[in-house]
Amino acid sequence: MAKLSVVVPFYNVQTYAPDALKSLELNAREDFEFLLVDDCSTDGTSDLLERAARELPGAVHLRHERNGGLATARNTGLDAARGEYLTFLDGDDWLAPGHLARTLAAIEALSCDFVRTDHVRCTGRSRSVQRVPYGPQSVVAAPRTAILPADRATSVDYPYAWAGMYHRRLLDRGVLHFTDGLRTAEDRPWIWRLHREAASFAAVGLPGVFYRRGVSTSLTQVGDERQLDFIRAFDQVLADVIADRESDRLLPKAVRTYCAIIAHHVGSIERFEPDVAKKLRTMSTAALGRMPQDVLDQVLDSMDVERSTVLRRLRTGRRAAAPAPEAAPEAAPEAAPSGANI
Repeated sequence: MAKLSVVVPFYNVQTYAPDALKSLELNAREDFEFLLVDDCSTDGTSDLLERAARELPGAVHLRHERNGGLATARNTGLDAARGEYLTFLDGDDWLAPGHLARTLAAIEALSCDFVRTDHVRCTGRSRSVQRVPYGPQSVVAAPRTAILPADRATSVDYPYAWAGMYHRRLLDRGVLHFTDGLRTAEDRPWIWRLHREAASFAAVGLPGVFYRRGVSTSLTQVGDERQLDFIRAFDQVLADVIADRESDRLLPKAVRTYCAIIAHHVGSIERFEPDVAKKLRTMSTAALGRMPQDVLDQVLDSMDVERSTVLRRLRTGRRAAAPAPEAAPEAAPEAAPSGANI
């Protein structure tokens, strides 16, 4: 068994893949494996990965015959993983030298199910450290304690799968797989399940993942129908939380986050294609109708007036006015916004 498996999906990122691959080389160890999943790229990415499979220690090239999206690509890597521990990287991001070994040492020392790490957000030449929204550092705790409160950013609002490391027992229990076919917001049901079902975790700092923003091929930069998968992702979050033993405690958080994401997308509706914008309004109205209405009433009463007005208009099927700029939360990679402004 390998000590660590790193799952790295790639899709049409030939410009950025060399940085990711070089950073893996600077993190390589004889007991590490790198599962390079080519999600049916149509540019030069496949050639880069074939060469990496020959030259990069521990690299394995896995190729999809059809494009399946980020969630499906990650699952392909997870199914092939042999490591005692697992982590992720996206094909247009990169790692600091030695980051994997440092994170592995942290999770082994703490002996917990998973650790969460900070990361560096890179927009052009700008760099900023983004922290895990959880206070105690290197202190093992129950993951459920990091879900609430409902009205503040918490660990479930930091859904980045690559910002952490995970023990294999979570994979064996079915906790680490993603919902196949989700093209955006794939991290959302995943992070909620992780915090509800794992037994222990810790935040450890270690900002060694460099997350590249503003990539033209990223779904956060386009306005087509794939963006609407956030509805399906959050419907799954709600269904899972409703079935949870602590649903009464957790539902206000799940509903509030769902509402914040809807308000954000409607607030930037001009970036969507016209047919997609119309579908966004229709699907958002239907989503609000599926939420527990008593919880939704409480959430709308507690939100700022701009967003609550937008959501109330959607709820009744009226055309929504755009919310104030502060309603827009931070965006997650290849996903719906992270909902930092809860």
